[in-house]
Amino acid sequence: MEPLKQYGVLPFVEGPAGKLVLLVSSRGTGRWVIPKGWPKSHLSGRELAAREGFEEAGIGGKVAAEPIGTFDYTKRLHFLAWARCRVEVYLMEVTHQFAQWPEQGTRRQTWIGPEQAADMVKERGLAQILLGLGRKHAVSAPHAL
Repeated sequence: MEPLKQYGVLPFVEGPAGKLVLLVSSRGTGRWVIPKGWPKSHLSGRELAAREGFEEAGIGGKVAAEPIGTFDYTKRLHFLAWARCRVEVYLMEVTHQFAQWPEQGTRRQTWIGPEQAADMVKERGLAQILLGLGRKHAVSAPHAL
């Protein structure tokens, strides 16, 4: 069976000491993840990734035109049901954080270096994307949404 498709955003800022990425806690287990969600017919993958960044983390910015990679994970749908998911990941250069957003009270967040973030996430494929962020996957042509 093919994995279910999701779209995610990997938010980052460039600071004096290098890149920092934003991780959010999942609502169910509290593990560290990136904002992600299910496809919507009226939104492209890039648009959906930006929307999830706002809804789950209260951020906005410039989203890369193309995804930087994918990773797979197993999602708990309800008490006895699990599904394999494949997340298409888009970089977002964060330009602003909102004072209020939809999931503000249900998630924690942390800004952290990509290498430290790779150690904090459970999904091996996401860890690999994080490790590659400073090397191969720089945002070359971000577009504001």
